[in-house]
Order: sequence, then C-alpha cells, then structure tokens
Amino acid sequence: MRRITGKAKDETLIELQNATESQTGDENSGNGVSSLSDRSTLPGHTEMDKLQPNKDTVFFKDGVRRIDFVLSYVDDKDGEKKQERRREFEANLEKAGLELETDDKSASKDQKTYFLKIHAPWDVLATYADVLKIKVPFKASDIPNVKDVPLEWLSHPFRLPEHIMHPQPDYFTHAFDKTKTDFFLINDKDTFFPPSTRNRIVYYILARCPYYKEGRKDRDKTGIKRLLSNGTYTAAFPLHDCRYWKRARNAECESERYNLYEHWARFLCFYKEQPLNLIRKYYGEKIGIYFAWLGFYTEMLFFAAVMGLICFTYGVLSYDDNISSKEICDADIGGTIVMCPLCDKKCPFWKLNSTCLSSWQSHLFDNEGTVFFAIFMGIWVTLFLEFWKRRQARLEYEWDLVDFEEEQQQLQIRPEFEIRCTNRRLNKITKEMEPYLPVSSKCARYCLSSATVLLWISLIVACIIGVIAYRLAVYAAFASIIKDPMRKIQLVGRFITPQLATSVTASCINFVIIMILNFFYERVAIWITDMEIPKTHLEYENRLTMKMFLFQFVNYYSSCFYVAFFKGKFVGYPGEYSYMFKKWKKLRNEECDPGGCLIELTTQLVIVMAGKQLWGNIQEALLPLLRNLWSSRKGRHNPDNHYSRCEQDHVLLNFSQLGLFYEYLEMVIQFGFITLFVASFPLAPLLALFNNILEIRVDAWKFTTQFRRPVASKARNIGAWQEILNAVAILSVVTNAFIMAFTSDMIPRLVYLYAYNNKSSMTGYVNNSLSIYNISQIHNDSMPEERDNWLDNSTTTCRYRDYRYPPGHEKAYNHTMQFWHILAAKMAFIIIMEHVVFVVKFFVAWLIPDVPSDVKARIKRERYLIQEYLHNYEVERLKLQLSASFITEPQSEISSTPDKHEVLSECL
Repeated sequence: MRRITGKAKDETLIELQNATESQTGDENSGNGVSSLSDRSTLPGHTEMDKLQPNKDTVFFKDGVRRIDFVLSYVDDKDGEKKQERRREFEANLEKAGLELETDDKSASKDQKTYFLKIHAPWDVLATYADVLKIKVPFKASDIPNVKDVPLEWLSHPFRLPEHIMHPQPDYFTHAFDKTKTDFFLINDKDTFFPPSTRNRIVYYILARCPYYKEGRKDRDKTGIKRLLSNGTYTAAFPLHDCRYWKRARNAECESERYNLYEHWARFLCFYKEQPLNLIRKYYGEKIGIYFAWLGFYTEMLFFAAVMGLICFTYGVLSYDDNISSKEICDADIGGTIVMCPLCDKKCPFWKLNSTCLSSWQSHLFDNEGTVFFAIFMGIWVTLFLEFWKRRQARLEYEWDLVDFEEEQQQLQIRPEFEIRCTNRRLNKITKEMEPYLPVSSKCARYCLSSATVLLWISLIVACIIGVIAYRLAVYAAFASIIKDPMRKIQLVGRFITPQLATSVTASCINFVIIMILNFFYERVAIWITDMEIPKTHLEYENRLTMKMFLFQFVNYYSSCFYVAFFKGKFVGYPGEYSYMFKKWKKLRNEECDPGGCLIELTTQLVIVMAGKQLWGNIQEALLPLLRNLWSSRKGRHNPDNHYSRCEQDHVLLNFSQLGLFYEYLEMVIQFGFITLFVASFPLAPLLALFNNILEIRVDAWKFTTQFRRPVASKARNIGAWQEILNAVAILSVVTNAFIMAFTSDMIPRLVYLYAYNNKSSMTGYVNNSLSIYNISQIHNDSMPEERDNWLDNSTTTCRYRDYRYPPGHEKAYNHTMQFWHILAAKMAFIIIMEHVVFVVKFFVAWLIPDVPSDVKARIKRERYLIQEYLHNYEVERLKLQLSASFITEPQSEISSTPDKHEVLSECL
C-alpha cells in the first residue's frame, strides 16, 4: 500500500488498514473480491475512502474479531454506583469467556456515549451451542428440491434472484456436540456460526450474567435486562452488517441488510415473493415465521377479495331489479306511507320514501349473493388454516425446527423466573434442583390476574353501554334538527338522515374509546403477566397473547355485536315501547330502518376496521419516519468513516421483545373483522388485502431501516395465535349465519316470496312488512311535540316495522302467523347453514394432511442418515482409539499416519 506522510496517528491508521486487508484477503477471493483494486470497484466508494480508516465496520480494532453484541452507556450524576455495577458485570463477562473492547465517548457524536463491544470466541460459541442444542450442518443434502411446476414461466416476474431466495446451500443438520467437532462441516471456525446464532448465544450469556461482587449472592442483581431498567446501560443490541442503502466496504461482511432492503423492503417490490430464507438467516426463525404467515395470509386473501368483489358487483348489477327499493322510493307507494315516530317527543311522523337512498345502499350488501359469500368464507377460512399448517410444516423442516420445542422447552427458562423464584425442588426427570413457584403463591397471582382482566372487560362493557345511551339520546337531537330531510334540508337531506348521522358519530366515538382503552390495557396486561412469573418465554408469550386478545376481542367487536344482534330486536311497538333504563330515563331502544340494520353494521365495520388499519399504518410508518428522518438524511451524506457502526445503530429504534406480538395482534384482529362480520361487508377482504400488501413492505422497511437488529430467536410456529385463529374461524360460521338470519332482510323476503305472494314476485313486500297502529292510541309521552303541515287530520294510522295484527282485530297488536313462520325459517336457516359449513369444514380438514408427504419422507430420511452417520463416526472413532493404544512406533512414524479428520471425512 502507498505510504502517506504525516503524523504517527496517520501511520497507525495505515497499519491497521493493512492488517485488515491481509486478514480479509482469503475471504475476498472466495467472494469474488481478490484484492484492494477489486474492492475499489464496489459501488459508492471513492479512492479517498480507501485511504481512511473504516469506522463503519462490524469488527474490533484489530480487524479480526467480529462484534457480536454492543452495550452503550453514559456517565451521569449517579455514575459511581453504575460504574461499579458495570465493572462487576464486565468482569463476570470476561470470566464467562467473552472478549470486550470499549470505544471512548470522545469518539461518539454526542461526546457522551461509550460503546462496549463484545466478541464471543470459538470456545464460548461451541460450549453454548452444545448447551442450547443448536443444529449445525454435518453433510450436504442429497434430496433434490427441483419440482416441475406447470406454467412456471408465469411466475418469473414475481420471483427474486436465486442467491437471495436461497442464501446458503441445503444441509442435513444435527444438534452441535462440542466433543464431536470433527463430525460437523467446519471449514472456518470464524464463520461456522452465522451472526444471528452468535448474537443469540451472547444474549443468552448477558441475560444470566450476575453483577454482584464475588462472594455475595444477590440473586436480583443478574442479567442485562435489569441493568437496562436501572440505567446502568442505555442500550444492548447486535449490529447490522452494513448500511441499508449500500454494501459494506469490508468484503467479509455479508451485506445481507442491503440485500433485504433492495429486494424486500422497497415498496416497488410489493408484487415480488419474500426472501424468507434470507429473513430467517438475518433475523432468526421467529421473525421469519411471522413474515411467512403474513405473506401466506395475504396470498389467501386474494381469493376471498375476488369473491367479495364479485358479490358486490352482483349487488350493483341487480340494482334496477330491486323491487322493494323501487316501492320505497315511489311517491305513490313510499310517499303515501306515514311511519310512526322513531323516538319520543322530538321525532316527528315521517314518510317512508325519506329512506330511499339507504334502501338502495342496503341492497348493495344485502342480496342473494351475500348468502353464497357467507358460505364461501366459512370454507375459505378452513382452507386457509389447513394450507397454512402444511406450509408451516415445510418451514419447520427446512429451518430445522422439527424437534425444537421438545428439546429446548427447559432451555427457554426466563431469567426473571430463575431470579424471583427462590424456592428449589428436585426435578424428577433430570434429578437436578430447579426453581419453582409454590402453589399458594401461584393461585394468589392467578386470582389477582383474573380479577384485573374481568375488571377491564367490565369497563369496556360500561363504555359500550355509554355509547348506546349516546346513540339513543343523540338520535332524538338529530331528529329534531332533521325532521323532514326531503323538505327542509333538500341539499343534503337525502344523504344525512338521523339514522346515518347517529351511526357515524357513534362509530367514531366508539373508535376513539377503543384506542384509549387499548393504550392503558396494554400496560396492564404486561404488568399482570409479569406478576404471574411464567416459567418459559413461550409460556409468557402465550399468557400475554390470551389476555390481550380477550380484551381486544371485547373492545373491537362488542359494538359490531350490538348492531348485528341487539339493535332493533327489543323495540316493542307504539304504545308499548321498550326503554333502555326503564321508562323514567326516556331513552327508547333503537329501531332499524325499513331496509334492516345491515347497512348500519356495514357502516360500523368500515369505520372501526378502516380506522384501525389507518391508525396502525400511521403509527408504524409515519411516526418512525419522522423521528429518524433527520438522522437518516444526515447519515446518507456522511462518509463511512464519520460514524461507527455502533453509533449508527444506536440511534435506531429498539425492537422490544413484544414487538412481534403487536404485529400478530393487529393481523388477528383484522382476521376477525373479515370473518366474523364479512356477510355485512363483502369488500372487507379487499380492504384487508390492500392493507396487508402495504403492511408487509412497511414492516420490512421498519426492520431494515428503522429498527436495531433484533436478537435472533427461534419459534417453530405462530404459537397461541394458531388456536385463536381456529376459535375465530368456528365462531365466524355462527356469527355469519345469525347475521344472515336476523340482521339481514333476506329470510323475510324469501318467506314472503314463496309463502305469501301468489305472483311469485316481491311486489307488495314493503306494505306486507309494515304493521298498522292507531295514532290516537299513542301515549302523550311518545307523541311528537310539533305536528307537520303535511300530516292532515285525515291520517289516523301510522306504520311501523313488525308483523302484528292491525287495530280492530281480535288479536290486535299481537304477532301474526307470518312472524312465527319467519322466525321458524330463520332458525332453520341457521341450523342448515351451520351444519353444511361445519361438515364441509371438517371434511376439508380431514382430507388435507397437516404435513405434506414429501416433508414426512425428508424428515424420516434425515433421521435415518443422522443415526447412520453417528454410528459410523463412533465406530471409526473407536477404531482410531484402539489403534492408537497399540502403536509403539516412534513419533516420526506416527506423524505419517493419515489425519484423523481426513479419515473421518472419508468414512462419512
């Protein structure tokens, strides 16, 4: 390298770069970059960059040891205590075998932050890989992956390059054993364990390393989490391997972050497949399985969205065939029908044709195609869950997760459990002493936890009751303002009716309440889950999942359940109305429009679902973008040697342990919206599809550009979310059957068409569905305060939505036989639809195996090969030991024997 004249500091920097270049020479040749001149061709690097020290690196100052983890801290007023904790902690880390290096605060941008870099040498990695049973390759796979896919050329525009989709070859793997290192394919100890595995091992050590003085046993003083909570360290994170917008200068860095950004995180890649193997390699299996599930869910939503769009299109095309709406809008029919007041005092008599527009809107979603779509969605959700099980089984095999839970359940014990549970007992299986939580303490904690959950659910119910009371009170106010929309506010009266204004404002208020309750309950749920002290990470996540989903279920869906199954069902009739808080509160129960409550359920669903998705995208994308916009712009114009890799990652957002939990929760709540109430809004899957296409890229963008690199962790499936999805799928069949029967107007129309109309048409249905009441019998408390000019004295009756005998009949105001026929038809429809859908669901679930046959064969073959190769390995090892014990030749002759590793390699 050309010598640069200058001070000793400059010479030292040049020598350091020379050492780095010589160290990476062999690796560069393996990556197609054989020399410094070759590296100069990398994009984004100038000649001047080569002559300056590279601070944007993932290696120690020696350029050899890789940085596996970084801890940051600052000096403050409480510095002595924290300095003592750090000193003890770092000393114990060194005793555990880790190597440390500190960057002084003078090298940081703020001149305050220290960075402690941690490197795990081979012995530490091998020891803990053995403890954690990490699977590593021992032989290249001999099972071909090539499949003949019909019309494969059609998928070429959606595919990514092969080196992105499959960043490493396929191997047979086995749990690492430190005593049998020559059994595994170890070509280079420095690169044998990928960075994701290295940071996982280091974090395992950090979480269990004490910081109390030697000779003392302060069990609470253990682990990096506690040091972060008390401010001893400000952050703990593994490093990204490069900047996301350009490759690393050092050829030893994989630049996987750059590849992920280029081929995955950019929105222009929305139509491309996801590089799941690269995601798993860089972030770990747990994050990989989330994106695999989200991608599969989005793919399946395409079919539901197409069917929903077809159903909606049918409603639009059959617009002119809607006889009921024509009768309502007809001035000679709907214009002559006087309807009874919808509330006491403030609401006037009104004409039926004032609901003309809402009746047309109802037909878009309440038509014959809706029944078919509801049945289709019941089958679709089964296909989605069954095909996901198959996809998940394939990923479990490809990512070496088949036996993960069985082998590592005890290895996932939370450090908090080990610290807070001071009692010990003998494990009957391992015969070792282990911490445990006494039954009395466990029961007390569970009781307090259950009471807290019930208290918050009761709070939600109270808020919903408050919103219902608001609807009842505000409806009267709107009715007094908008008394006759057709006459008094002709400009907007056709669009803003008291029903619509009440429904929209109540839905918006309900959405705001939902967001506020979510904010507080998330913290309460985490607190009570921590209080229960779950033993393992899996148990912790499952408990938190159930608590959060139970709360979110009641919070998000209760208002939709009210509109779907309670509104308009307990109204009574003129003269005998039902009141929410008895009659003394004057809040009369709500009635549905003559066209039914389905359009109000649609309005409620659209506002809550779309509002949640919009708010979620604002939180996920805009807020992190605004927070890091300045630093990102500034960073792009700075050379690599201006800020260190530690400092660049330090300014990013921290990805918490529960970060993935909230991503799952958001999608499962959406899944509930598009399944539980999809009969009321067939376009819901289409909205979800558009949202998820954006969601995948927004999440990818956050992970690659806005978040620090998460600690890699394993998961073989989506955990408790699978059971929640199954429960929602079963419940959706019931809710959609009840919506079609009781919320939709479909069954009454069919009964009228086939049982009460000889002409086999819907002519006269509107008049048939409205009962008659004598105005003179209306109580003074319910009579309107003002009488409209258009209502002359000759009008003696008004109509209301029900099936009751008219005044003067011997059974006046009692239900007619048609009411009971309709009720029987509704119950029969529910039973038939549920049984048909459930039979098809269970048949499809039985027909589709959870694990593909080729995956079963691969698992069996791999297990067979492992046993065979281990047997041959042990036999050859025994032969070598026996032969070595009988060798009496001189050392020079012994050295001529074949290398042990070569012998074993030939054997394998």
